[in-house]
Amino acid sequence: MDMMHAVINAIVQGLTEFLPVSSSGHLVLASSAYKLATGKALMSGGSQEIFLDIMLHVGTLVAVIIYFKSDLKNLFLAFTRSLKDGTLKTNEEAKIPLYIAVATIATVAVVLPFKDYFEADMQRPAIVGIQIMITGILIYATEFLSTKIVNKTSKIGWVKSILIGIAQGIAVSPGVSRSGSTIAAGLAMGIDRVTCARFSFLMSIPAIIMGAVAGSIELIKSGQYTGFNWSAIIIGTIIAGIVGYYCIKYFIIFISNNKLNGFALYCLLIGLGMFVYFGYFN
Repeated sequence: MDMMHAVINAIVQGLTEFLPVSSSGHLVLASSAYKLATGKALMSGGSQEIFLDIMLHVGTLVAVIIYFKSDLKNLFLAFTRSLKDGTLKTNEEAKIPLYIAVATIATVAVVLPFKDYFEADMQRPAIVGIQIMITGILIYATEFLSTKIVNKTSKIGWVKSILIGIAQGIAVSPGVSRSGSTIAAGLAMGIDRVTCARFSFLMSIPAIIMGAVAGSIELIKSGQYTGFNWSAIIIGTIIAGIVGYYCIKYFIIFISNNKLNGFALYCLLIGLGMFVYFGYFN
């Protein structure tokens, strides 16, 4: 893996991790396109490319933490204070860390049985294209349903947390957008757009941490980390974090006043292109 490959993937990760278009699917697309352009086999890359993807997610994780640092601090203080004064049951803001924990448990319950199957899809860009199209259909359907809900709410609750966590687990499949699935699930249940986006980004923190730790442990155990291009990996991680930070900033502004139908159309077109090209012409 060379520096250019890492930089391209870093920019793609930073732009797509928080947009409802599937970062994993776009990483597959970017890597596959780069390999074709440079005459490399689609199946090349191996453990080094897997580790690069892990570190790029760490970069966007840092972006989330930095952007929401005040929120994280306030949530922690609200949670601890409500425990002391016994108001946890009635304080919705204080319960958000618990909602995130419940959603994360639901995510893990979905991911573990299908982990190997999801990872295998990373090597099949045509299949990833189909799943990106599914993301587009999901977003369109959700936006249609949300227009039928008159009274939106900022309250998340236990059941909605579990369902959003399940949506995040399904999105481990490359091509199915994590942010798209979780935001769509929230919108379909009547949660307002800004609350959906905020909760989606916050609940990505434990999910990315667990994924990064699990993936790194597997590589260390296998001993496949020797000979990596560490300069490319480090620079890529930094770039992903910077791009991701500004993507969060402007996407939250966008979603507060706009529907996601444009992203849905994009997913349908790019997914169809991937399916046709990699399925029939390559």
